[in-house]
Amino acid sequence: MHSADVIIIGSGPAGLTAAIYTARADLSPIVIEGEPSSTSDQPGGQLMLTTEIENFPGFPNGLLGPELMDNMRQQASRFGATFVSAKVTRIDTDSRPFEIYTTDGDPNEPTYRTKSIIVATGARSIMLGLDNELELIGHGLSTCATCDGFFFRNQSIMVVGGGDSALEEALFLTKFAQKVTIVHRRDQLRASKIMQDRARQNPKIEFLWNSVVKELHASNGSLSGVTTEDVLTGTTSDHAVTGLFVAIGHAPNTDIFKGQLSMTSTGYIETTNGTATSIEGIFACGDVQDHIYRQAITAAGSGCMAAIDVERWLESQAHAS
Repeated sequence: MHSADVIIIGSGPAGLTAAIYTARADLSPIVIEGEPSSTSDQPGGQLMLTTEIENFPGFPNGLLGPELMDNMRQQASRFGATFVSAKVTRIDTDSRPFEIYTTDGDPNEPTYRTKSIIVATGARSIMLGLDNELELIGHGLSTCATCDGFFFRNQSIMVVGGGDSALEEALFLTKFAQKVTIVHRRDQLRASKIMQDRARQNPKIEFLWNSVVKELHASNGSLSGVTTEDVLTGTTSDHAVTGLFVAIGHAPNTDIFKGQLSMTSTGYIETTNGTATSIEGIFACGDVQDHIYRQAITAAGSGCMAAIDVERWLESQAHAS
């Protein structure tokens, strides 16, 4: 059994920033960073699947996603954060201190007790389920137009989806791409009317209705084309595109908190007064509570906020006692 003033669950930009700040505040945080074998709970979060990052402040020449995460991890370690490669399986929020069960401990006994928790478990993009899509992320396949659109200047690309997010991605990508084809499995979009009107009026955007992406083709390790299938006729077609943006939604990694923390209808943790959750002493930051911005820099910023909120809360508890 290990005890701590603060335990951080998750090690993406939000969790690692929280670790840096709480470690510098002499809180000796324990970071339960996830398991390398898990696609939804891997150490470093989604940036471990990202290649070049050019919009994170302070790196004028850009850097790789894993490199940024490694730098942040080293920085947190330097100030005294402890990292544990394990996955949280259960949290007892009724006990004080909180009790945390993990895969590196006895499943029937808590592995850690902590006065406070920072939840930074992030969110995962809902993917297409194709064989080689994980291999092609960062090599022509993307889930973030804001992050990667710049790399597709004068290219023909596709966006999969039919909601507001998909159309926002497509409209943003027209700043760079020669042509953007929106692939949707129905013949009508789910997006708001104003977004539909904007997309239809954009000369760079085309629509491929009643279609799904069935196959990804690669050349020299990068996307070189896709095969789509008409869901009504079963007819397949090949498309020579060098970029595919998947915009069919995100899912926050909040399963272990269901029934304990207040969440939105889509499963994101609700926060108030900064990063406070519905349970006193538990704070949330990053994509696990942000369904709007979903950027590394905003996640890092909220990680800083959570660390400061935790530090002040712990101080208030000490004074109260």
